Amino acid sequence: MKKPQVHQHTSVKSSVEGEMIDYTKFEKARMVGSRALQLSMGAPFLVKVSPEELEKMRYDPIEIALKEFSEGVIPITVRRPGEWKK
Repeated sequence: MKKPQVHQHTSVKSSVEGEMIDYTKFEKARMVGSRALQLSMGAPFLVKVSPEELEKMRYDPIEIALKEFSEGVIPITVRRPGEWKK
């Protein structure tokens, strides 16, 4: 019999609500991937990144999106099934 799968959670301080929110690895992947797509299409950075840091990151939108995620400034929200208001 299989054990139920436990999802890893990542805590990030939300810039909107100012509180710590736990995201699953799937939510994090979706948020970072969506933000990386926005960055690759020309969206402005939401964090200060020096030219040296950009060189170190090799101008990779995923790395920039991960930095934004870790600082809690990604403008994407997660709606979970039990949290919908009617």
